[in-house]
Amino acid sequence: MKRRNAVLLGNILMGIGLVSMIGGVGLTIVGHLKDVVLLPGDLAHIPVMGIFVGALVWLVGARIGGRDRVADRYWWIKHSDNGARRCGYRHKHL
Repeated sequence: MKRRNAVLLGNILMGIGLVSMIGGVGLTIVGHLKDVVLLPGDLAHIPVMGIFVGALVWLVGARIGGRDRVADRYWWIKHSDNGARRCGYRHKHL
């Protein structure tokens, strides 16, 4: 898969995951109102599951689009000894 197609697919999956998470949170909040019954008894937990499925789709999209590597690399640079010396801050040892 070409890089541009991978980034596009990753962005689409991240968008779908975001919509699923926001929709799950919204349906969960509306479902807890007193007079509103969206789903019958056994299906009432589906919006909560939508939050977790949305988060999983978001992470898959970030992995495909290459966005997870940038954050990991930044974390390793910031917290490594060489990066700490280069950035001018030192660890305090107790």
